[in-house]
Amino acid sequence: MEALCFNIKGQMKLLQQSLLPPKPTFSPTQIPDLSGKVMLVTGGNTGVGYEIIKELLKHDARVYMAARSEDKARGAIEKLKEETGKEAHYVQLDLSSTASVRKAAEGFLAKEDALHTLFNNAGVMWCPVKDATADGYDMQFGTNVVGHFLLTQLLLPALLKGKESSGDGHARVITTSSPYAYIGHLDFDTFKDGPARQRMSTEALYQQSKLADIIVSFELARRYGPQGIVSVTLHPGILKTDLLRHTNFVKRAALESVYYPPAMGALTPLYAGTMPEGLKLNGKYLIPWAREAEVFNKEAYDVGLGTKLWEWLSEQVKTS
Repeated sequence: MEALCFNIKGQMKLLQQSLLPPKPTFSPTQIPDLSGKVMLVTGGNTGVGYEIIKELLKHDARVYMAARSEDKARGAIEKLKEETGKEAHYVQLDLSSTASVRKAAEGFLAKEDALHTLFNNAGVMWCPVKDATADGYDMQFGTNVVGHFLLTQLLLPALLKGKESSGDGHARVITTSSPYAYIGHLDFDTFKDGPARQRMSTEALYQQSKLADIIVSFELARRYGPQGIVSVTLHPGILKTDLLRHTNFVKRAALESVYYPPAMGALTPLYAGTMPEGLKLNGKYLIPWAREAEVFNKEAYDVGLGTKLWEWLSEQVKTS
């Protein structure tokens, strides 16, 4: 009964924070000069990622667009150049493949030795339950959690190097989660493909992946905050993006009627990733639009669970 009540409260908080947030007090025009800063955005060829990159380029950051499709990324880079006069750099990245993640990190590190902000923005949502990654993980967990965890681990040396040249002694990791994390629950038996996972709905699998993103972000803050890494996670808003591609027409039309445009979704990650105030947000969670809030799910703050998940992920991506 207690779990049921908490789930209902979580759904109410999800709707309250997502559908009618107050007007933003932050605007991308407030972003300081980013000259000399190197930033990487996953899923940057469309939606929120595209809008993040657009604003970073406008403020003279050196930006890497990490995306799966080279054709789509090249098209997005060309469009961004027309809109901003600046050119982003492409990194081929398929988060559902650990081999691709390793290759992407290797390619980035061959070009840059320092990284100032990593935007873990990409994700998949509500894809068919039958879908699993090349490494045997649930597609949503493998992409949203395992892929980003590995990428962050591989780029930590560059982030630690980046803090030295940042001017403020910090580098940042900004992780996009979702209010669906409020009604999520971690079941370690469902992270990989198997009978337990097959019994779950695609919605429940998504919810747990987004909860795991928050838990990993908080654990990163605990482990690397003392070394100058600022780890922030956030709910970007209920947005009209390609994340809805796996929903049916009726459901998609209903959702899109109340969703916000991607440019609004970029506000909170941009605030956390570029503003001086973001340096005070290590281990925090933000909601639309760039407001600090509580994660309405007690699992998010369970340090023992955070340690367990971190160790599980570390074991998964360990090379022999």
